Amino acid sequence: MVTVKSNVRLQDLLAHLYVLIPVLDDEKHYFVNHEEIEKLLHHGQGWLDTHPKQDVIVDRYLRHQHVLKREAFGQLLEEPIAVLDNTSLSEETTLEENLNLHKQRLQAVVSECEKSGAQSIVDLGCGEGRLLELLLQKPQFDNIIGIDVSHHILERASKRLKLDQMPPNRRRRIQLLQGSLVYRDIRLETCDAAAIVEVIEHIDLSRLPMFERVVFEFAHPKTVIITTPNSDYNVRWSSLPAGKFRHHDHRFEWTRAEFQTWATQVCKRFGYTVTYHPIGHNDPEVGGPSQMGVFTQVDD
Repeated sequence: MVTVKSNVRLQDLLAHLYVLIPVLDDEKHYFVNHEEIEKLLHHGQGWLDTHPKQDVIVDRYLRHQHVLKREAFGQLLEEPIAVLDNTSLSEETTLEENLNLHKQRLQAVVSECEKSGAQSIVDLGCGEGRLLELLLQKPQFDNIIGIDVSHHILERASKRLKLDQMPPNRRRRIQLLQGSLVYRDIRLETCDAAAIVEVIEHIDLSRLPMFERVVFEFAHPKTVIITTPNSDYNVRWSSLPAGKFRHHDHRFEWTRAEFQTWATQVCKRFGYTVTYHPIGHNDPEVGGPSQMGVFTQVDD
């Protein structure tokens, strides 16, 4: 039994209880979707944005679903990236900065996009638009789409890319759209290529089959480029405890064998072939710190 004592309005108490009961139970006994974000923000108005356990409350209320959490934080806070990535400083951030790994990763993705011959490309989970910025420098890409679940992050991407100052001929080549990686989106079905850079490890494994269908079955671009951490390499970072992920929001981190097993199954189901590429220093024993799969559609 829990006893709560406070001198507050009944309306405020009920709002707290509406949110906190499923949080304390760590369970919501029904399907959770984007409508739950609206309920959370409505009932959390006036207290959730400053609550010391805000991260725990949002995480549990939304059943640990990264996509929904990211959108909720985006609406709660003016600086969503800082909260999502810096709440606890991750080894991924500090170690990858030392290796300049993210820059190498983006350059590798751009290079594969160029090789594919694609003219239209979508960056799924585009974040602040770092990959989009590089793609815009390549005249080959006539139609560039950045998709992210958080409209606040898309606003940050817009500012980073300076879309409001961009010349018309350049501006017509790019658009930023709000969308989810686990729901079919007909806007993606005209793209030649899709890039998914360090995103899938943030998706719950139970929702990965939906992501696969969205990308490989419904959008079905000629080329799909996916990068994800190579957990084999984690042993090379002595400061990363055994069994710990590089980032606090990763749902999994695959070894090279696990990534290749998953990719092979995807190819069989949806009609693709795949090649694998290490990113960063290619250690002879454990491979590169990041791994890339380039999926190519099999000709009908």
